Amino acid sequence: MNIYASLSRKRTLRVIGLISGTSADGVSAVLTEITGSGVGTRLRVVAFRTFPYPSALREEVFKLFSPETSTVDMVCEMNFVLGGFFAECAVRLVEEAGVSTVDLIGSHGQTIYHSPRSAEVCGYSSRSTLQIGEPAVITERTGVATVADFRKADVAAGGEGAPLTPYLDYVLHRHPTRSRVFQNIGGIANLTYLPANASADEVVAFDTGPGNMLIDAVVGHYTGGALAYDEDGRIATQGTVDMGLLDELLSHPYFGREPPKTTGREMFGEAFSRKVISRAEELGLGFEEIVATATVLTVESIARAYERLLPDASAIDEVYVSGGGARNPFLMSALRSRLDRIPVHNYGRLGIPCEAKEAVLMAVLANEHISGNPSNLPRATGARSAVVLGCLYPAS
Repeated sequence: MNIYASLSRKRTLRVIGLISGTSADGVSAVLTEITGSGVGTRLRVVAFRTFPYPSALREEVFKLFSPETSTVDMVCEMNFVLGGFFAECAVRLVEEAGVSTVDLIGSHGQTIYHSPRSAEVCGYSSRSTLQIGEPAVITERTGVATVADFRKADVAAGGEGAPLTPYLDYVLHRHPTRSRVFQNIGGIANLTYLPANASADEVVAFDTGPGNMLIDAVVGHYTGGALAYDEDGRIATQGTVDMGLLDELLSHPYFGREPPKTTGREMFGEAFSRKVISRAEELGLGFEEIVATATVLTVESIARAYERLLPDASAIDEVYVSGGGARNPFLMSALRSRLDRIPVHNYGRLGIPCEAKEAVLMAVLANEHISGNPSNLPRATGARSAVVLGCLYPAS
């Protein structure tokens, strides 16, 4: 009996989800129990943990993000190094959870480059995306079949390979009478809009722009790397938003683009942060003012995306926020104030830890792969069709 048949016969699967996000802080690892698939999916989180990258490893990961600091041999080597680190995280999670067996692992890996818009190369038109963290290494070192490379089939079908989270939102969180927005604020901020009683074709999803990425870059720059982020929004709280700089930043062409659209470090990463810091210093702004302005850029770009790009912003009944931004009181307070009448909740109240959501997505996508179900939403990604995501690396 092959692995697909073997796993599909089990009523409940114990599935690990692994991901390192745009902020590249480390690996988020979740252990889940999943029953069913598609709209019949039922899921329970058994354990969740984030394993920070060791500082030297994180430094090497960040070198891969820029053509100026990356080389082909570094990419090759780090693919296998990160595969080993991801495997180590899975093993440690299982040990800490005290479980004896795991059926499946879903691993996103670490995105090092994402080029979602079509480009001409040697006469060929292509989109591209690259995640590393070799899944063959994960399978070999854990002894557990691993599904990975979730974005590539959507890109091959003409999509942007993102966002993928809307599938999880749709199968787990659609509501018969309430229109919901699921707002993730990681390195990049992205949303899923689910109108009441939504069908898959009615789901709207896209990246709204920078989430914590610019804030983290400013904090790291001015503290010489001593701080990696604005803990609890304390720095922003001490600053005043510069409306002139904010308006300049909001004129970025990405914010005016229509969905489907995705973005990443290539647009809002190191080069962008250098320009923002340089412009802020030209205006005579201090550290706290720049952090406050960067934080409100995230808030304002989210709010404007609702107003300009959703079918009916006035119909939104509630917003659920996940990702690291949900732990920033200054950001959350500013978002609630800006959205005014719309209740803004922490995603954790739906039964999944706020920062575990994207790792849970990887577990769900692995389960959908084994079930043979397409799990991209073409309206969100721009793909020509719905496709089965991921590639399976079976255990020997």
